Parts: sequence; C-alpha cells; structure tokens
Amino acid sequence: MEELKFRGRKREGRHRDTWDPFQLNPIGAEKEEKRRCFELFQHLVAALVGIMVLSSAVISKGSLLVLSTLTSPTSTRTSKERQYYMLMLVGCLVMPNLLVFLKSLWKCAFKKFVPPNMRTMGIVCGIECLVSLGTSILVLVVMPQFDVLTNLFISGGVCMLSSVLQIAFRLQRENWKIIFPICSLMLVLTGYFLLGADYYVRVTSYVSGQEKDCYWYVGIAVFASFLVSLNWWENPMQASNNMHDMLAELDTFRDFAFVISSLLRVVVIAAVYLIYHVLIQENIVWSDFDFTPKADEDESTIARHKETLDIGLTVLFLQAFFSAACHWFGVVACKIHSVRMSFAFPVCFTGPAVLILGMILFLTQSQYLAGADTTSIIDFCSSLVDLSTKNTSSVVMLELTKSICRTSLSSHYWTWPFSLLALEGICMWLGLITCTYYVWNFKVQRIERTTELFVRRLYESAFIDLSLLLNTKMKVVQTRNQESSVVDDVENCVIYLCATMWHETYDEMLKILTSMFRLDRYRGDPKEEHKDVFDFECHIFVDDAFMIEKDGKKLINEYVTDLIHVVIEVYRVFTNKEPDDVSIIETPYGGRLMFVMPEGNMLYFHLKDKQLIRNKKRWSQIMYLYYLLGWKGYIVKNPQKITRQNNPCRASLISLDGESFLVPQHDNDSKRKHISDDNTYIMALDGDTDFHPAALILLVDRLRKYSNVGAACGRIHPTGMGPMVWYQKFEYAVGHWLQKTAEHVFGSVLCSPGCFSLFRGSALMDDNVLKRYTTTATRASEYVQYDQGEDRWLCTLLLQQGWRVEYNAASDAYTNSPQEFKEFYNQRRRWGPSTLANTLDLLHSGNETVKRNSSISRLYIFYQIFTVSSSILGPASVSLMIAGAFQFVFQIEGTLSIIISVIPPIFYMFICFLAKPNAQITIAAIMSVLYAFLMLASFFAIIGDMAMQGTFITPTGLFLVSMAAMYLVTAILHPQEFSMIIYGLMYFICIPSGYLLLTIYSLVNMHIVTWGTRETNKEKEQKKTQNVLCDRNCKLCCWDMTLQVTQETDNLMLQQLQQAVNPNTQVTQQVVHEQKPNTKEEKNNAPNEENNEEISPELLDRKRTKKDKDLEYDTSFDSIPKKESAYSSIEDDNNDNHDDDDDNMLYDGSLNSGFNEEEREFAPQSDWVQPVKEEFLKKLTYANLKRNLQEQIRYTLRNKNQEDVCEELVMMLTDTVNGELKDKVGPEDVLSDSQLEELQYALNEAARRILKTNRLERLERRVKRAIEKTLIAPQVEKLTEDEHDFWKKLLERYLAPIIDDKAHKEEVTRELKSLRNKAVFLYFIVNVLWIVATFFLQAIGNDVISIKIQKVWPNGTSSGEYLKVEPLSLMFLLSFAVLLVVQFLAMLYHRVYTLIHVVSYRSTEKDYIPKDEEDEEGMILENQIANGLVITSDDL
Repeated sequence: MEELKFRGRKREGRHRDTWDPFQLNPIGAEKEEKRRCFELFQHLVAALVGIMVLSSAVISKGSLLVLSTLTSPTSTRTSKERQYYMLMLVGCLVMPNLLVFLKSLWKCAFKKFVPPNMRTMGIVCGIECLVSLGTSILVLVVMPQFDVLTNLFISGGVCMLSSVLQIAFRLQRENWKIIFPICSLMLVLTGYFLLGADYYVRVTSYVSGQEKDCYWYVGIAVFASFLVSLNWWENPMQASNNMHDMLAELDTFRDFAFVISSLLRVVVIAAVYLIYHVLIQENIVWSDFDFTPKADEDESTIARHKETLDIGLTVLFLQAFFSAACHWFGVVACKIHSVRMSFAFPVCFTGPAVLILGMILFLTQSQYLAGADTTSIIDFCSSLVDLSTKNTSSVVMLELTKSICRTSLSSHYWTWPFSLLALEGICMWLGLITCTYYVWNFKVQRIERTTELFVRRLYESAFIDLSLLLNTKMKVVQTRNQESSVVDDVENCVIYLCATMWHETYDEMLKILTSMFRLDRYRGDPKEEHKDVFDFECHIFVDDAFMIEKDGKKLINEYVTDLIHVVIEVYRVFTNKEPDDVSIIETPYGGRLMFVMPEGNMLYFHLKDKQLIRNKKRWSQIMYLYYLLGWKGYIVKNPQKITRQNNPCRASLISLDGESFLVPQHDNDSKRKHISDDNTYIMALDGDTDFHPAALILLVDRLRKYSNVGAACGRIHPTGMGPMVWYQKFEYAVGHWLQKTAEHVFGSVLCSPGCFSLFRGSALMDDNVLKRYTTTATRASEYVQYDQGEDRWLCTLLLQQGWRVEYNAASDAYTNSPQEFKEFYNQRRRWGPSTLANTLDLLHSGNETVKRNSSISRLYIFYQIFTVSSSILGPASVSLMIAGAFQFVFQIEGTLSIIISVIPPIFYMFICFLAKPNAQITIAAIMSVLYAFLMLASFFAIIGDMAMQGTFITPTGLFLVSMAAMYLVTAILHPQEFSMIIYGLMYFICIPSGYLLLTIYSLVNMHIVTWGTRETNKEKEQKKTQNVLCDRNCKLCCWDMTLQVTQETDNLMLQQLQQAVNPNTQVTQQVVHEQKPNTKEEKNNAPNEENNEEISPELLDRKRTKKDKDLEYDTSFDSIPKKESAYSSIEDDNNDNHDDDDDNMLYDGSLNSGFNEEEREFAPQSDWVQPVKEEFLKKLTYANLKRNLQEQIRYTLRNKNQEDVCEELVMMLTDTVNGELKDKVGPEDVLSDSQLEELQYALNEAARRILKTNRLERLERRVKRAIEKTLIAPQVEKLTEDEHDFWKKLLERYLAPIIDDKAHKEEVTRELKSLRNKAVFLYFIVNVLWIVATFFLQAIGNDVISIKIQKVWPNGTSSGEYLKVEPLSLMFLLSFAVLLVVQFLAMLYHRVYTLIHVVSYRSTEKDYIPKDEEDEEGMILENQIANGLVITSDDL
C-alpha cells in the first residue's frame, strides 16, 4: 500500500507540469534489497555446517580412541581380537593416503602432468616418510600403551614445530602477537613435563596396569609428536625467500608428488606395523585373522567372533568416513565465509567435546555394567577385571571404562595426581589454540580454491581437528627480507557489456536497458568503494539501423527510434528526469549515440548501416571485439593516444555528483592502463536479455579465481507464453540441470550461449581464436559451422586452445524464446547442424585438445562420443518408442508396429525434399499433434500395463518410474525452478516432434543458411507494397507461388532493352533518382520545396565539392578487393519470405569513411543526425526542465548532509524557473538558446543568494555545475582522427559488405546441397540399420533370442514368471540409463558447489561506503593526476 501511495505522489508531481504524466515502470527497476528469508537460510546453512564439522570431528576422534583402547595389551580382549583391532587401526591410517592417491592419480592421468624436479621431489618425499613414521609410531606403538585420556591429550603436542617456525620467521603483522607462538611452545613443553610427572606418580603409587617401561613410551611419544609436526612445515615456510621458490615449483607438480608420497606413506605404515608387532613384540599370528566358523567352535565363540568383526568394521568405517566428512565440511565452512562459527569454533572445541561426551557416558553408563561394584571408584575398577567373560555388557563401554581406571583415579594411596593429567590436557589444548590463533581472523575471498585455504590436500585422520587447524594457510607471509606481503585484495577488472540487436521489439529493448541501468545502480559512483571492484561500459550494436527514404535521405529506422524512446523512458524511471549528457557521433560504420548513465557509467549505441558494414551477429561480435580489445587495448598500451579533453566546461558536466574529471569514456581508458588483459572481460548479450547484477558478478567470480577459465555462462530461462514456450522451459531446464552440469564437472562446457556469457579478454585474444573467428565462410561446411551457431564455434576455438568454459547455475538470465512453431523450427534448424559440426570438429581434434586443455580428458572425449552417438540414433530410438506405443495402445505385433512407425518419418523426409520450408513446417505441426495424442495414449497405456502386471519392476515400467523420480528429485534440488516439472508432460508428448521430425527438417534444410528468426520488419513490408504493378498468387495444396512486378523491375527491364538496342549509350542516370513523385503527397510537396529553397553561390560550391568527393570516394571504395563469399547472397536465395532481398542493395550517397580530417570539417551533418538530436532536445521543454533541475539538485547534494538547504534550493530554483518561463512558453515547448542563457543566469544568481544566506558558499560551484548540466543540449561530436582511421581500416580488412557474383553463389549452393545429401544419407543409413536389427530380432521371436528377466513384485518377492526382452533394446536402454545416472551424480556435485558460491556471495553482497569529499579548487588537477594523466599548457 505504501508503494502505491509513493507512486501516486510522484505521478501527481509530474501532472502539475504536463498533461502526459504517465510512464512505464519495467519489472526489476526497483532497488535491490537483501531478502530476509535468504539471510535466515544463510545462517541456517552456516549453523548446519558447523554442527556437521563438530559432530564428524568428535566421531572421528572418538572412534580412533576406541580402536586404540581395544588394541591395548591391558584390555580384556583376547590376543586374536587385539590383532584384528590393530589391523583396523592400520586401515584408519592408510585410508586418507589411499583417497589422496586416487585423486592425484586421476589428475595426473586425465588432467595435466608436469615432470617433477627430482631435488624438490626428494625433499618432499623424505619429509612425508618422516611424518608417516611419526604417525605410525604414535598411533600403532605408543597409544595402545596409554589410557584413553592420555591419548586424547597427547595429540595436542603436534603443533610445537609450527610454533617454533612462527617465532623464527616472525610471521605476525603486529610484533606483540609473537607472544602467541611463544606461549604455545611453553604450554606444550609444560604439558609434556606434566605427562612424565603423571606417569611417575602412577608407577610409584602402584596403579594397576602401569609398568616401569612406560617412561620409554613417554619419550617415544614426544619424539613421534615432533615427527608428526613436520607435516605442516610448508605453512610457516612460505615466508622464507629460499623456500618460497621451492614451494612455487612444488605447486606445479604437486599431484605427482602426492601420488608418490602417498604410496611411500602407506609403505612406512606397513613397515612400522610389521617391524613392531612381528619382529619386536612377536604377537602376530596370521592364522588368527581367519574368522570363519570352525566345526570345533561353540556358538558363544562364533558369536563373539562375529561381534568382533562387526565392531572392528563399524569403527573403521566411522573413523574413515567421518574424517573425510570433517575435512570436507571444514572446507565448505571456510568457503561460505563462516570461518569462526562453522570452522574455528567447532574444530578448536573438538577435544573438549570428546572429553565431555566421554565423561557423560562414563558417569551414566558405568552403573549399567553387569556385575560392577559402584560403591567406590577403586572397587569399581577392581570389579571390571571379571567382566570380560560375561558378554552381558557393551564391549566398547567396558574397555573405555577400564582404560579410564588405569589413571590415578584407581590409586589405593592418593587420587590427587589425577589433577596432573587434567593440567596436561589443559596445557596441550591451550598450546594448540595459541598456535593457531590466526584461524579466528582468517580472511576469505568470495570464492576460494581449496589450495588457497589449506596448505596440503592430505589430512591426518588420526588428528583430524589438529590437522584442519594447522593446515589452514597463514595469509600473513612477510619476512624481513621481503618488502611486501601477499595481498588478499581482489584485483580490479573492467567489463564491457556488449549486446547485439536485430529487429527487437519495444518490450525486448526495455528488458536489456533495464538490466544495464540496474547494473549502473548496483555499481554506483566509481568514487565509492565497492566489494565487487570493477568498472564497466555498456555497448549496444544495432544491425540494420538505417533506412532510405524516397527522396534519398538516410534516416534511422523504426527500431532505432524505439530504442531511443526506451532509453529515455528507462532513464526517467531510474532518475525521474531526462538523460543529461548525450552525444551524437557520425562514424564510418553508421553512427553512435553516447550516454552517461545516472551513476556516471557509459552507455553506447552503435548504429550499423548494412551498406557500410556487414550485418548479423558474428560480424557485430567481431566489430566490438576488435574495438574493445584491439583498439582500446592499443591506446591503453600507448598512453599518448588517449584523447585529452579540450573543453573543461564539457568535462565538468559529466559526473552527476558535480565532480570535475575527464569525460568518462576517456577516464575508463585511463583506468584500464592498470588492468591486464586477463582482467578485461567481455559480456556477450542479446538484445532481449534480462539479468540482475548478481548474475554478472557470479560469472566474474569464476573468471577472477580460475585463470584457465576463458568463458563462463549462466542459467538461461526462456520467457514467453504458449505451448512452444512450455516445451522449451522444460527442455532448457533439463539441459542445464543435467547436461551442462555434467559437462562442467567431467570436463568443460562445450557451448557458452551468446545471449548471456562472460569471456576473458586474454582468451579471446589468444592465437587461433579471434583471428580465426574473422574467417569468412567460403565452403559449405564453414557456412554450417561458422555462421549458424557462432557462439558454439567461438567456444570450440577456446577449448582447442586450452581454455576452460564453465557453467554457473546461480547466474540467472531471461531471454525471449520462439513462441511460434515455425520460428522454433527455424531456430533449431540452425542450432542442430551447427552443434553437430562443432562437436565433430572438437572430437576430430581430440588428441591435440587433450594435450592442450587440462580440463578435457580422453574419458571426457569418450563421453562426448557416446552422447553424439545417442543423438545420431535419436530418430531411430524415437521410432522404436513410437512402435512400442502402437504395441501398447493398439495391441499390434512388434514387427508390424515397427513397420507402421517408420512410415511417417519416411513420408516426412520425402516432403522435406520436395516441398518448400513453409509447407514442411505446416506438415510437421500437423504430425506433431498426432504424435502427441499417440504419446499421451502410450503414457497411460504403460501405466495401465503396470497395473495389469501388478508390478512396475519391468524394463519399461522401471525406466519410466526411475526417470520420473530422477526428474522430480532434480527439480526438488532446484527449488526456485521446481515449477518447471509441470511442463514435463508437455515435453514427453512432444518428443517425436523434437527428436524425430525436427531432426529430419534440420538435416534436409541444412543448405539454407538464413538466420530463420526476426526476418521480417515493417520497412520491408512497406517496400513490398510500393510501386507494385502486378501481384498474382497461385496456390496448389501446400505449395504456393507469388509473381510480383514492381516499378523498379519495370525500369530495370527498360534499361536492359535500351542497352540491347543501342549498346553505345551510357546509362548514367538512374531511374530511381529521376523518378517523378508517384503519390499526391509527393507531388504537392515538391513545388513547395523548390520554392522555399534559396540557393546561394557558397552552397552551390559546397555541393559541387561534396559531389566530387563522393565520386572520388566511390572510385576508391570500388577499388577495394572484395572477399568472395556467398553469405548474404545465399541468404537471399534461400529465404522463402524474400525478406532479405535488399540486403546487398547499395544506395547512392557519401560515405564518411572516405573523408580525411580536413574534409570532415566541412562535411555537413548526415540527414539522420538532426531527427535524433530533436528527440533528446525534449529535455529542454518547460515541463521536463523543472523536473530535471529538481532531481539534479537533490542528486548533487545527496551526500552533503544538508537536506534542509537542498529542499530550499529546489523550491527557490523551481520558483525561479516558473517566474522566468511560465507566461513565455508552453509546457511542451523547447527553449531557445537565448532563453536558456537568461534562465541559467537567473538560476545561478538565485542559488548564490540562498547558499550565501546559509553560509554554504563552498557548495556554489557544485550547484552551478548541476544547473549547467541541466540546461545543456545534446552534443554532435566527431570521432578522433586515430579512431576514424581504425574504423576505416577495420571495415576494409574484415567487415566490408560482401558482394558476390552469381557463379560463386551457385557453386556454394551446390556444395551446401551436396553436404546436405551426405549428412542425410549418413543419418538414414545408421538409423535404418538400428531399426532393421531390432526388426529382425522381433521377427525371429522372443523365444529364440531374448534375455529373460525374472518378474519381481513391488514387495521384492519373485513371481516365478519371466519377462523376455530383446538384447539390443535392453542394452540401449541400460546405456541410456547409465548416461542419465552419470549426469544425475554430476548434478548433485554441481548443486553443492553452487550452494557454496551463492551463500558466499550473499555474505559479501554490495556494501556502499559513501565518501563525503569537500569541494576544493585543486580537485580537478588531483583527480586527473590520480588517473595517471598530466595537465599540460595545451590542455589549459
């Protein structure tokens, strides 16, 4: 309700100034706010992760203590049982090494292998062997000799080497913090002293089970702990200059080092186990490991052996699984920015938690031990000796209780020495906390690699809590020899948002511009600090932006007019005023409009004239890539090329807060000097894409963190209404949920869609990428691969050069999808062959790609081969599925159903060869409806068959149920997209249309290389109806023929006849130019134009000069060699609607790219400039001017804490405007220059008086600049000489319009049809072979060749019957099911890491820190110097 009232008040304010106060308010224009529900979810996730870290650490540590207690020589277990438990303890030590070995071996085999440096490798392997030796001795030799409490406390001593190294290298930023490692070392040494004192008291007080040899074990424990502490030597050693180089070198081959070191660690563990227990203790009897029941054993012995097996395996599983889980959840806790609550706190308090849990169990469960005397602690411990043979108590509780009784609590003399053990535990725990104090202040970026969080990939399962703390990387790595430390700040980057437009509607333009203005508001003023440090520019490239009027004038067409209206409307919605700073620039490719968005970021409209530059999306991409990466990168590397602003008044009108600095586009170029190509990003967009800033930032995070990522794409959501959109919604959902996630997890995404993808500048600038992307298609296969799916081809080039393409499921973007059946089929007619061509190209170069690209392995190549094979066999599979539907619904025999199912596809294939595309699509639509009814009937028939069979455990039923369950679970795991599951039934019944008919249509029409969508526009429709002399239509069934003769055609025929009669006559006058007005309006206007035009001698001379220059340029332009290609021409020939008939028609007129600098000084403005300027001059109407001034003043003083003065200024200046203009002009009249000058003087005087009255003279310059900015008119500018030369050469080299001769067009058409025939033949043969094989298996009969599958009821019992299935169908069904299961597992993995990224992003969302800077005289110079520019006398 409050929002409605607020909008009403704003509307009333506008209504006072104009009779047209109504405006659009696009969805998403409101300010973004943090959602409370998501904040609660974020805290809930952090709490759950913290609980999982603590619980898994407690279980891991507790299970290890249980095993060490069960292996103790003083336990009540038999020797055979103790041997078995000791083997389980060895398994606990081996398991993490085995996991690391498998992971590292996978990376070496399928990712990237770097040969190691043998010296570094030897040092690392030696240290790993010492660590493994210490761990084995401590766990396998020492811990079984100690009680459970001592084992819990003694592990804290493994931090002593880390404390020593921290003291030695002085790793603390503040000097006083050196007290932490010093205290840690002192506490650990004190703990060891108390350990020795405690055991001395136990021996001297004759505690049961304590022998004098325990002193040796205490010494061995100290030595073993020191060896274990070598495990984390890398962490403090990073600060050493000498070691830093070795560690950097080690990172290059760390995977191979882990492969070797993990094997060596396993060997050392086995050696310690064998040497101590076989050679020294001689207590291993190999026959005791046989637990199979023997004939001479009674039932109690067999039951005891079974219990021993169960206990050992259970404890081993708990220890191994929860150790790995604790490590993984610890990593997750750091990545979601919950270091203190979910990582540091639970890990640090694992030891106390285990102690408290053990004491609670001891106090509560000891009284339930059968036969135990609970009168006193001494009698209780003495009674435990006889309980080992009664089997009425829990073995684990009994042994833990007996181990606690080995402490001083059971002493017959005194129990006070137990306090020594307690003090030992406190000292060890505090020593660990003080050694790892830095973990509590651990700084994590939004997205972090695990290698940047932890030093080692390997974790120690025996000391999981200590391993996590000591392995956490120290970010402060500064030594006396190093002048600077590692900087954790995120590097700045620049993002160029590039949208390509091709005949978008008003609503579609509204979406993309709203998204760009949202990003402008999110980024804010560049002088305000932002956590997402980036700068950006918006560029919109409009294809086919101009039209030729009947009088020969070149004007902007209706699409550009709509675009101008949209940007004015969006600017008004976001700021409640008109665009302030607008520049109109004529360029060699057409024109450019330049805007400054509300927060000071730049927006450009590049208007392409198809007569001057190639149109269509790929050439627009080449245009902006060369401009932004080539040209702007060149001037950045040559600072002298950056244009200086010679108009200080103009420069002062750019920033909305009134600060004075360089024009923003030059300011961005200056900033880019300090940004590398790796941090320069190109955001490729379509003209109808709708996105939020968060979606862009999530993609930026991926490229920022992973230097090998060349591109990243987000989740594309199709929008629109109707059955075709419903089908696409589920199709897109399944494609992103399963296929794209599988590609991301197992290798690399193959296609980053051009409607919403972020590319790295250095990746696009790499060899064989951008340069090859400019290749003009000349062969048939190139037309299919290059121009039908340019985004997929660009990604193929990136993959072949070694770059990775990623997918981020949380980066949502919305784009319009085809709503009509015809438009959908034409779109997929382009996508299908292009996808197949690019995938085959990648597979063909698979060996080279695997060598170059670490993300692509041979296993991934095999996965892609399997998916391609499945897609090729798609028509046959769908035909067999339809045959099954006939069999289910109509009870037809298998062989006959197969014959019936293949008749419609063959019929449709002949139709596609014979009929026109429109007729093909019409027939496909009719057949799709019929197939949909059949699939729906089949769906219910399968359900009915399962009901009749009484079970769903049949191949068909099981597949259908499992598919439905898998998609349902997948949708549940995507809660924001769960509604997509509703469209699943629509997708199911449209499978024959999407995978059978569409495949046939795409293959047969492969020779058509038109775009297929957005082909018609108003201008061409109007052109078709102009000067039509004859228009006849002939229709027969589904074929139609149009015969049309226009005035232009008639004139052309007359010219040809004249040349044939008199060849010597030179046709120098074009009929179009000499054509008389055909309409009454033209006849009436022509005399008026002649009468009103006054021709002066100067004007005549100028016209003659211009004419001469036009002729001169035309001659030079024709001399440019044309690249032979039939791109545009083939489009014209193959377009059924003939919408592109005028693509190659040249108009007569001057081309600005032919002028040099002096000529452009005298060249008049093009015809299109003045109408565009008049659109933006509406800001200077009386009504708009008042509103603009009010908002400009408020925005200028927004951070000055002078709200009262601001409102007073607004009120008084508004009154001044009313006083000056109220009775002189109307609300919709544009002010003249003289009126603007008078008004500016009056407003400046009024503002000066008000500020002087309030003693705020320091704000006078700021307010005057705001007034001047409000009154400035749109500027018509010219390109600099250097940039003009760049565009001229770029057009000549890569983007000149393509003109081909008829012979070349015919040759390319023949090649395309030949390629089409080969592809259709290959598809036909492969699918026919598959169908024929199935047919003969059906014909032979299920009794001869079949696989018998036992029929099982849903409760799991056998029915005694068998189901007979053909082996071929079963194998295909199983392979398809395996593919889906693999994709499902990849989706689960991807979901987890998407959740981590989203939670980490929400915890570091936008946080503005506005700076309140005062106006000073020297600010202009300071700002420019800060940008790296120097003010010279020429500038002044």
